[in-house]
Amino acid sequence: MSQTVHGVAGEDRSDYTADESRAIRRRSLRLLLSLLKPLKWQVVLVAIVVVAQTGIRVLGPALLGIGLNTALPAVIDGADWGPTWLVVSAYAATAILGAVLLAWYDMLAARVTQNVLLDLRTRVFRHTQILSLEFHETYTSGRIISRQTSDLETIRELLNGGLTQLVNGVLYGVFTFVALMIVDWHSGLVVVVGCIPLALLMRWFYRRSQLAYRATRVISAQVIVKFVETMTGIRAGKAFRTEKRNEKEFGGLAADYREANMRVIRLFGTFEPGLMAISAFAIGVVVLWGGVRITWGEFTVGALLAAVLYVRNFFTPLQEVAMFINSFQAASAALEKVSGVLEEQPSVPEPVDPEPLGEAQGHLVFDDVTFGYGGGRTILPEFALDIPAGQTVALVGTTGAGKSTLAKLVSRFYDPTEGRVTLDDVDLRHLAGEDLRRAIVMVTQEAYLFSGTVADNIALGRPDASLDEIVAAAKAVGAHAFIEQLPDGYETDVNKRGGRVSAGQRQLVSFARAFLADPAVLILDEATASLDIPSEKMIQEALQTLLADRTAIIIAHRLSTVEIADRVLVMEHGRVIEDDSPAALIAGTGKFAQLHAAWRESLV
Repeated sequence: MSQTVHGVAGEDRSDYTADESRAIRRRSLRLLLSLLKPLKWQVVLVAIVVVAQTGIRVLGPALLGIGLNTALPAVIDGADWGPTWLVVSAYAATAILGAVLLAWYDMLAARVTQNVLLDLRTRVFRHTQILSLEFHETYTSGRIISRQTSDLETIRELLNGGLTQLVNGVLYGVFTFVALMIVDWHSGLVVVVGCIPLALLMRWFYRRSQLAYRATRVISAQVIVKFVETMTGIRAGKAFRTEKRNEKEFGGLAADYREANMRVIRLFGTFEPGLMAISAFAIGVVVLWGGVRITWGEFTVGALLAAVLYVRNFFTPLQEVAMFINSFQAASAALEKVSGVLEEQPSVPEPVDPEPLGEAQGHLVFDDVTFGYGGGRTILPEFALDIPAGQTVALVGTTGAGKSTLAKLVSRFYDPTEGRVTLDDVDLRHLAGEDLRRAIVMVTQEAYLFSGTVADNIALGRPDASLDEIVAAAKAVGAHAFIEQLPDGYETDVNKRGGRVSAGQRQLVSFARAFLADPAVLILDEATASLDIPSEKMIQEALQTLLADRTAIIIAHRLSTVEIADRVLVMEHGRVIEDDSPAALIAGTGKFAQLHAAWRESLV
């Protein structure tokens, strides 16, 4: 597959080349077949039921023709009601049996549809979690929400109603045509001739609507992305009074979405009248030619009635085919987007044959590591660093020096472009994800609380932890006091009224979460930035005890946090320019000494 359309690449385009379109269709088809494969016997049963139900429906016009040609003359000529009762009974039986089979089909089809949607929804959720941080930093949450909501809803609409429309249109049309050829092959030839402009019309509609629906899915995602971004950044929007600008930008996208949908509607407005015109012309020719043949004595009124009904029944369901194409194109465009996400592979893959870690000690080594985001500018050039087990290291430097990048490599959010990062002499790329997450935990500035109680959030890294262990972790980081003041203490729901906590309190909960997990390596990436002075002092007191006998990497601009470190690394342009104990660096004349002096002056 072309790299321009591999995965989510080229997702915002709608002008794919023929080769790209074929590649995308094959990808979508593979996904659809993989969803249906576990349900193959259910699909077979659905097919059998729908064929039987459609065949029974086709008998109706033939029975009416028999009644008109045979049963009615028997009543008129000899008052013989027997044939009439037979025809009426047969017609009623086919109607009842058809209704029963239709109900059974609807139930079976709905079951298949819901199973497919459950599988697909689960796959999208599971896969987006597996994908590496690199993917999520470039593919916005709004797009993922679009894939999981509007795209899957569009696919559901196709599976729920679209398949029935397709069956009614195609299968019923085929059966009707066969019955028409049996009743009157002349009328069948009229239908064959009418199929020529019909095929041209459907081909035109299919190609134009494919482009139109791709455009609607692209713009639909942009609308959702803009909405999510605006609501996520509502505080910044309020602070800088961007409401009018946001409204204008969102209004523009909404107008584009309306115009994209109007293009689809205009296409359908041309297709459906064209279909009706072809149908009316074919029926007119059949009636005219049938009437001529009746006057010649070569045809009967009953046969003409059956032929007209069959011709009408052949073209009328094609309107349902048009509706199916409408749903199909929308769902195909949605499936293209979903299959693109599922085609993405983690840039940080799980090892095929992981090495056992055992009880992690926390010895970290950067062995000639070179790294740049997305193959762009190199952030860490040939970086070498040895952090002994149990050592607390503080990283200091200006923004963009590479401090957070170093932490992300230790957490294996990314893999080095060259070289390797090892934990206890094992390459991080060779560690199972479970071992890695057990050994290394990062606490960032952005403390996130999930739905649930405070206790649930603290126990995130150790779901089996007892309440006593949760309380002990909270006490260790100074979170116990404010938690006890919440309406239900540790059982307070963080999303309910009264359970709201401040930014500093959220950070304390995230500290308790990390400490309860008891990792061998703890990374604090600007983790104290949102704490007030009393809370920070409390954390610093707790850190001296809690960081003992474990490796710790502290990234902080507040130099008060750095003072508890055993070692300070001053970074600049991806390199370590100073490396010593805090006291030694403060006593010197280097970069850290200057920073520390400026910090001390700011406290006066």
